[in-house]
Amino acid sequence: MTGQTEQHYVPTAFPISIKAVVLDPRHRVLLLKNERQEWELPGGKLEGTETPEERVVTEVREESGWTATAGPLLDVWTYEPIPGRKVFIVTYGCTATDAHQPPVVSHEHKEAGLFHRDEVPGLVMPQGYKDSIARWYELRHQA
Repeated sequence: MTGQTEQHYVPTAFPISIKAVVLDPRHRVLLLKNERQEWELPGGKLEGTETPEERVVTEVREESGWTATAGPLLDVWTYEPIPGRKVFIVTYGCTATDAHQPPVVSHEHKEAGLFHRDEVPGLVMPQGYKDSIARWYELRHQA
């Protein structure tokens, strides 16, 4: 074919954010308020040699002070927090042995909150997080 130039394939690359759905002993989910005034799950960007499960445990500790254990993969989805910037979200159901203690708010968030299942639908947060929370409640109920 004449007149056409070869174009090299450039794969789409999104940051990968690993998030935890973790409940306290009263079955309330831990949520953190971000700079956009949205509630979000504790978590952070996957980097270096850590596995997703290691990253989620590290992030729960850093963002709440709780010691978590990664459980099952709940969901994966793409989120666009601001126009033109997409993030690939991976959520895990987690347990925390010391979740009876109040969470400690890190410098990354404005506040921490513990919410009952029926409060989650009315919160300002991405639907994907709400879906992951609902899935973890459902799995915990089945156990």
